[in-house]
Amino acid sequence: MNSAEMIELSASAAVAAMRAGAISALDYANALLDRCAAGAGLNAFITLDPAAVRAAARAADAHRAAGGVLGPLHGLPIPVKDSVNTAGIETTVGTRALRGWVPARDATTIARLKAAGAIVLGKTNIHELSFGWTSNNLEFGPVRNPWDPSRIPGGSSGGTAAAVAARMAPLGVAEDTQGSIRVPAALCGIAGFRPTTGRYPTDGTAPITPLFDQIGPHARCVADLALFDAVITGEDAPITPAAIAGLRIGIDRAFFFAGLDAQVAALTEAALARLAAAGAVIVEAAVPGMDRVVPVAGAIQAHDVVPALEHYLLESGAPVDFETMFASVSADVAGVFAQVGLRGAPAAIADDVYIAARDVARPALQQAMAAWFADHRIDAMLLPATMVAATPVGQADLVEIGGNLVPFATAIARNISPGSTLGLPSLVLPCGLTPGGSTGGGLPVAIELDGPAGSDRRLLAIGMAVEAVLGVLPAPPCPTAPQMG
Repeated sequence: MNSAEMIELSASAAVAAMRAGAISALDYANALLDRCAAGAGLNAFITLDPAAVRAAARAADAHRAAGGVLGPLHGLPIPVKDSVNTAGIETTVGTRALRGWVPARDATTIARLKAAGAIVLGKTNIHELSFGWTSNNLEFGPVRNPWDPSRIPGGSSGGTAAAVAARMAPLGVAEDTQGSIRVPAALCGIAGFRPTTGRYPTDGTAPITPLFDQIGPHARCVADLALFDAVITGEDAPITPAAIAGLRIGIDRAFFFAGLDAQVAALTEAALARLAAAGAVIVEAAVPGMDRVVPVAGAIQAHDVVPALEHYLLESGAPVDFETMFASVSADVAGVFAQVGLRGAPAAIADDVYIAARDVARPALQQAMAAWFADHRIDAMLLPATMVAATPVGQADLVEIGGNLVPFATAIARNISPGSTLGLPSLVLPCGLTPGGSTGGGLPVAIELDGPAGSDRRLLAIGMAVEAVLGVLPAPPCPTAPQMG
C-alpha cells in the first residue's frame, strides 16, 4: 500500500491494517506526516513533532512484533485540539501566555485514547481560548479551509477539522461548547460528533462553561466516530446502521430553515428528498421556544467563562493565572471578554439573570425538547448545520445572505445552539458542495442530526444510515494550499 492509499484509509481500516501487519505503524505515520508537511499552508497545527511521532510509531511496531496486546487504536496518530491537555506536549489554548507550557498529565480522554494504542500526532490550531467560530487566530495565524484557503474552516476546532479533511489524519480530537465541533465539521465537509453533555470526560480541557463543554471527535465517516465513542466510553458492542425505512426525521422549518443561503437551502432540501425517497418519514413540527435558546446560551457562557478558566489554569498547573494570561490575549478575543465576560464588564451578566437562565429557562427548554421528540415520535431532528457555507478569512461581523446583511454569529451559530445548550447528542454530516467557490470546486454544506439526550449510540446508528444515502465527500481539491499571509 502506497502513501496515497494510506492517507485515504479510515481510522478503522488503518488500525485493522496495522494490527494485521499489512502496513507498519511507522510507514503509516510517515504517510500522514508527509501529508502534514505538504499541507502546512493550511496552518492546521500549532505543535507538530515528527520525530516524536515516528518514535511512538516505532514503539507500536515493536510492541506488535513482541506479541503484545494490541488496542483498538493501535498505532493510530490522532491530532488533538490545542485546548486539551497533553502530558509532554505543549498546550497553548491558542494564546500567547501559554506558549511553551507543557502539562504534567493528560486529560482523561487523551489518556484513554493512548491506552487504546493511539499516538498524539500534534496539537491543532484553534480560535484563541476557543472563543469564536472562525479559527482566525491572531497569535498563531489563521487556519485555512482545505476546500478554499481564502475561507475559514470554522471554529473553534478549526485545525482538527482542516487536518482531517485534508487527509493529515482520519480521526481527531475536537471540543464543543457552542458549535466548536460541529461548525468546523460542517464547513470542512467531514463528520463531527458532539455527544450528550457529560458522556465523555472533559477534565484537562480549557473551558467556557461546564454546562455545555464537551470533547468529541472529527472523522470522515460515522464508523470512525463510533470507534472513538467505544474507546472513550467502553461501550464497545458494534453499532450497525439503523433501518432508513420508517425512520422518523423531524424538522422545524420556522426556526432552522429561515433565512438560509439559497445554496445551503437547496442542498438541504435535496438531502431531505433523498432520505424520503429511501423510506424515511419527514415530520414537520415546530419546537417550542427555539427563539429563546440563543439568549439563554449567551447569558450562561458569558457568566461562566472567566471563573471556569481560572479554575482550569489552577487545576492544570499552568504557569500563569487568568489575569496574567488575559493581559496578552489578542485584541479580538480580549474585546469580547472586556464587553461581556470580565467581572464588572459593561454587559456582564448579573447573577439573578444567570440563575434564571441556568435554573429556570434552560430546564424548561430541555423539557420542551424532550416532549417534542416523544410526542411526535421523532428518531432524529434534521437541520442545516449553518446558514451559509464557509466565509472569507477576516470576515467576522456581517454576512450577506440573499441581499440581507446578517450577523456572522447568527449565520454560523444560530442552528447549532439548541443542541449544545440543551445537552443533546448532535451529529454533523456533509450533504454536498455548492456549485462555485473561488477555486471553482465548491464549498461543503452540511446537515446536523440531533437526538434525545442519552440516545448517542442510536444517533450514530441513524448517522450510518443517513451517510449511506447521502454519501461522503472526496478529498478537497486544494489540500496542500500554499502559505498565505
